[in-house]
Amino acid sequence: MSTALKDMIRNPTDAEFSLVERYAGFAPDGRRERLFEAFAATGLPHRRLENWRWSDFKAAVRDLPGYRENAFPDPLAVEGVPELYLSPGRLGEPRSVPGLTIRTLPDPMAVQGAEDMPLGALAAALAGGGGLPSVVVVEVTGPEPARLHMLFEGRHAFHAARVVVLLRSGTELDLTESHVGGAHFSTSLIEFKLEAGAKLRRTVYQRGGAGEAVAITAQIEQQAGAETVQTVLSFGAKACRIETRLVHQQTGSKATLNAAYLAGDGFHADITTHVRHGARACVTRQATKGAVLDGGRGVFQGKFHVPKNAGQQTDASMQHNALLLEDGAEVFAKPELEIHADDVQCAHGNTSGALDANQLFYMRQRGIPLETARALLTEAFIAEALEEAGPAEAALRAEAGAWLAR
Repeated sequence: MSTALKDMIRNPTDAEFSLVERYAGFAPDGRRERLFEAFAATGLPHRRLENWRWSDFKAAVRDLPGYRENAFPDPLAVEGVPELYLSPGRLGEPRSVPGLTIRTLPDPMAVQGAEDMPLGALAAALAGGGGLPSVVVVEVTGPEPARLHMLFEGRHAFHAARVVVLLRSGTELDLTESHVGGAHFSTSLIEFKLEAGAKLRRTVYQRGGAGEAVAITAQIEQQAGAETVQTVLSFGAKACRIETRLVHQQTGSKATLNAAYLAGDGFHADITTHVRHGARACVTRQATKGAVLDGGRGVFQGKFHVPKNAGQQTDASMQHNALLLEDGAEVFAKPELEIHADDVQCAHGNTSGALDANQLFYMRQRGIPLETARALLTEAFIAEALEEAGPAEAALRAEAGAWLAR
């Protein structure tokens, strides 16, 4: 089996050979096999794949050496909020959480659409082993809004994790996630299933080292009247992709997908989203802001897919705005609307440029140093993308402000 899978990967790298060896260490399982095959069909994504042409993981992850980077501090942990801790060698579960049930599964589950997200499929295929579960299931059942914090970290060559979050009808969850690095290559798959009227607030903080590759893939399925509000703050890594794939399955579903990325020299931050309006009268709002320094790269790819019949009365808006703070900064953007219905309101916008010279001049005239003025203007620019983060907004803005003030 290992030889056959290696043969599926064109020009495999040492890292891909290592991933095949890790897969071969699991007991035979048809579901795990299909998941790994979904990854092996492309191998580590590379620039010759259209959806990955600006995020070349094959080039970034040539091997999987032992890694000794420390994880970054976690700014979203709050005393009194239950924490689910996921690392390469340990799973830490909160003892008792009102309104939440957390359980683990030793064997993998199938993933719908695994072939469309190779690094998500890889996470599902290689999660578990060494006494760790293949899947962590979080179920929200209580009548009161629930809170949960998830921390992903660990000093290791490779880290794979999979979490499934079930929100039963009418429930609410305020979820914070911190992905703070430490692994040479980490990939996680988080799946959300929202039943009718359920509400999810998801806030994601990501920070990685200059030698790390990070993939965070989310699948969200929403039934009638369900609502997701998502906020992401990414500082990137050597290669970093935060991908969200959301499906409006029933009428009246709503989604807000906001993100901000800040990429310095040698760092890469990719925000990719795919939203399918698979039911009538659903709403999507998306705002992404980015700021990039010399030697950094920002990527935005967003797509709304509106089918001919099911997608009627869609209301969707997508905006991406980026600042190139220095010469040598790179920003690549591909906003897409694929609309087959004729009764819709859909719009998208995309801009990139430098800070306003007049605003800088105005602040300099009032005695504000140039670097301070640049930091203040950039922080104000990205603040819009963080406004829906709820209790975590202040922590996200503080992290962004500290980065900009360096």
